[in-house]
Amino acid sequence: MIIVIDKDIPFIEGVFENYATVRYLDSSEINAAAVHDADAIVIRTRTKCGAALLEGSSVKIISTATIGYDHIDLEYCRNKGIHVQNASGCNAGAVMNYVVSAIYGTASRKRINLSGCKVGIIGVGNVGSRVARALGLLGFNVLLNDPPRAAVESPALFCDLDFLLRNSDIVSMHVPLTPETMGMADAAFFSKMKLGAIFVNASRGEVVDESALLGAVEKLGSVVLDTWCNEPDINRDLLKAVDIATPHIAGYSYQGKLVGTSMAVRAVARYLDIKELFDFFPDPKGEPRDAVKLDLRDKSQGQITSILQYNYPIFTDDFMLRIAPENFESLRANYRYRREFFID
Repeated sequence: MIIVIDKDIPFIEGVFENYATVRYLDSSEINAAAVHDADAIVIRTRTKCGAALLEGSSVKIISTATIGYDHIDLEYCRNKGIHVQNASGCNAGAVMNYVVSAIYGTASRKRINLSGCKVGIIGVGNVGSRVARALGLLGFNVLLNDPPRAAVESPALFCDLDFLLRNSDIVSMHVPLTPETMGMADAAFFSKMKLGAIFVNASRGEVVDESALLGAVEKLGSVVLDTWCNEPDINRDLLKAVDIATPHIAGYSYQGKLVGTSMAVRAVARYLDIKELFDFFPDPKGEPRDAVKLDLRDKSQGQITSILQYNYPIFTDDFMLRIAPENFESLRANYRYRREFFID
């Protein structure tokens, strides 16, 4: 068996060597020639999987160590009998940490009082649910928008998008990238948001019309972006205009990467019947596997901000991108994974 692996996936080197021939490649090197005789490929979002990569290859399974799979042509893979597996929910805790830290951090810098604020969560999957729960525990009123879930669950748990935008002091995007969500945050979207509202996008860059966002920046109280259109060649004007800017690292926690890699390895192992790896989990080599518990009850906004920034100093990530936006990819590849926290 031959397995091609993106070399920037952490904790995976040495895992498959006893069972297959393994090729570790940079994402830019994973091309049609590289995967032609492979049985499995283990990738990140930077590898686009469609006919151009896979036609004529022997690939039987694609395992992506990410929650998103918009980089994979699912219809093509289905027609070709190629199994696709993502790492659903692996970075939900990390993104929750990012969003909560960003909200409190930018509110502190811009002197925004968060007391009594309503937060609108657009997309209530693994990530959106974690964000909603954390912010609820912190005393925020939470509005949820997720039409697919509303259609099969109690509609009373959700609201429509217009209501959410008009009534939320903070709007946080957690939708997958689909034809329906592409560019959904457009000029009409921002025109409905409250004056002075905070906007956060840690889902996919392409769900936002960046020209429309640039036009709305003066209306908004604060803008936080982790994901961008045309990564890594991000819009420099937008970078200058937003309040927190990071290089698509919201999900980059130590715990999230352990789980993401374990899920990716297990998927390949089960598909290729490598029984020894069915329950694989990386060896953290002395590092703690568990997230840190934060007790934020009965704390002031300032105290919560200080605790959050100590556990995740988000403005360091912001600073590193601003001083060298051309290093977007290397900042991701060489990121020092932070330890997750959870809120009690």
